[in-house]
Amino acid sequence: MKLVDTERVKAGPGCDGMAGRVEFEPLRALWWAGHGLGGLAALILFPSWGGLAAFLFLTAVTICAGHSVGMHRLLIHRSFRTPLWLERLLVWLGTLVGMAGPMGMIRAHDMRDWHQRQDRCPPHPSHGADFFRDAYWQLMCRYQLAHPPRLEIEPEVTSDSFYRFTERTWMAQQLPLALALWLLGGWGWVLWGICLRVWVSLTMHWMVGHFCHRSGHQGWHIAGLPVQGYNLPGWSLVTFGENWHGNHHAFPHSARLGVERGQLDPGFWFIRTLKSLGLATEVKLPASEAPRDGLTRLAPAE
Repeated sequence: MKLVDTERVKAGPGCDGMAGRVEFEPLRALWWAGHGLGGLAALILFPSWGGLAAFLFLTAVTICAGHSVGMHRLLIHRSFRTPLWLERLLVWLGTLVGMAGPMGMIRAHDMRDWHQRQDRCPPHPSHGADFFRDAYWQLMCRYQLAHPPRLEIEPEVTSDSFYRFTERTWMAQQLPLALALWLLGGWGWVLWGICLRVWVSLTMHWMVGHFCHRSGHQGWHIAGLPVQGYNLPGWSLVTFGENWHGNHHAFPHSARLGVERGQLDPGFWFIRTLKSLGLATEVKLPASEAPRDGLTRLAPAE
């Protein structure tokens, strides 16, 4: 099988995209389950409007400005540019989501994307397993290839001292925020603003990825690929626009994910606000680059 290279992932001699296995990661499982237990304690032992407000505010900031805009659209896809201080701030907010550090997020995203661009894709990176098995795989395991491709992350990221430090300490980055929450509202706010937020963010991120690769509205089709992206109408405000995953498969370079009429995209609203303030430049849209090979228009969104 001929393997397709992507911008960062290169298949060298002997590389095999299918010869691999799902491996359980104890630390990752403990991270997810531990935050889940802490979140449950917040709900049962420390119910409060203040804790709920901290949870909602921090979830919105870290998921929208951090993960969707900072990590996904800026660091991973370079769909727009910002001053370095702002880029670092947005990526740091994305680290607070609790998934990985900057290089870890690039690695996880680009390896999955590389798998999904091949003629055949294993069930782990394609979200091809049933609901509960996929949850176990994605939240507690990793997919390890016997003969993996080469990942080449650009030097502007790998040589950045702030990104290297954040990568090494990404779990510990919760501690300064936890201290601030403890000073403001005690242990209850820590459990609401750290544990419950991280558990919900990790779980919802997996769920959106699961359903966005299985069914939903599809405005475009990419011929020859077994893995397609789908849109999940009605989830825009919860996911900050990441629910338009079918659009993202069609236009991965675009800063705007809700590209059709009526498709709300809060993440792009934020980018547009940054642009109006002179803090975002080179903002890419679907027409900014040539269409993907095999891209075919299907039914528009109703």
